[in-house]
Amino acid sequence: MKELQPINQHVLLEIAAAEEKTASGIIIPDTVKEKPMFAKVLAISGIEDPEISVGDVVFYKNFSGTELEFDGKEFLMMPYADILGRIVETDEI
Repeated sequence: MKELQPINQHVLLEIAAAEEKTASGIIIPDTVKEKPMFAKVLAISGIEDPEISVGDVVFYKNFSGTELEFDGKEFLMMPYADILGRIVETDEI
């Protein structure tokens, strides 16, 4: 079994699938789709005291990282420093 593990302070992200068509049924071609800026963390390299963990959904810099395909799936490998925040569930007041 092969596994893709990030090194050198990188994070492996699973990009959320973009919506293929609008609510009214208009199909959006790949050439005009905006790239998502939110993704799920799949793996983290040996970073001391990371502020994120595997399974978190994070917000990252636009145009950052390297898209890659591994075992038929698409991923994003990104420097840890390019992650701007994470999505956290909070209680309503």
